[in-house]
Amino acid sequence: MGQKIEIKLNDGRVMRAELYEDKAPITCKNFLELVDKGFYTGLIFHRVIPGFMIQGGGMYQTLEEKGGLKPIKGEFKQNGVKNDITHELGVLSMARTMDPNSATSQFFICVDDASFLDGQYAAFGKLIDSDSEKVAVDISKVKTVTFRWYEDVPLTPIVIESIKRIKE
Repeated sequence: MGQKIEIKLNDGRVMRAELYEDKAPITCKNFLELVDKGFYTGLIFHRVIPGFMIQGGGMYQTLEEKGGLKPIKGEFKQNGVKNDITHELGVLSMARTMDPNSATSQFFICVDDASFLDGQYAAFGKLIDSDSEKVAVDISKVKTVTFRWYEDVPLTPIVIESIKRIKE
C-alpha cells in the first residue's frame, strides 16, 4: 500500500487518495515534499472541465502563480519511463507545459476516462473512495469564467485548506 493523502477544501469537503510510489517515485517524492512543507495551503483548483479533470496546486485566488520550484523528470512512457497507470476517474497526474520535464507542483484529478493522456502525463495516484470521487466530479461542474488568459476558472474559488499525509 502506498502513502495516503487527504486534500481538505476550505468548505470542509475532503478528497482522499493513495499515491503509487512504485510507479512514479520521483513525482511522489516531489509531491510529498511539497505536502510536508504545507506548500498547497491556500492555493486553488484554478481550471475545471466537466467530463475531464480539475487542476490545481500552483495558483493563488488572484491567479498569480506560486513559483520558485525546480521542475522534475516526467515519469511517463513518451519520456522513456514505464508508468502504466491509466488516466480514469479519480487518477491524480502532474500538469506540465509542452516540455515533458516541466512539472513542479500543479496536478490534476481526472473526473472521467481520459486514457488519451496515458503515456504523456505522469499519473501518480488515485482517489480511494466514492465520496472523494463525488467531490472531484462536483468541483468539475461548478460555474466557470474566463479571467485574463485563463479559461475554465471557477467563479467561486475552490481553495485547498490543506493537503496532508494520513495513516489508516
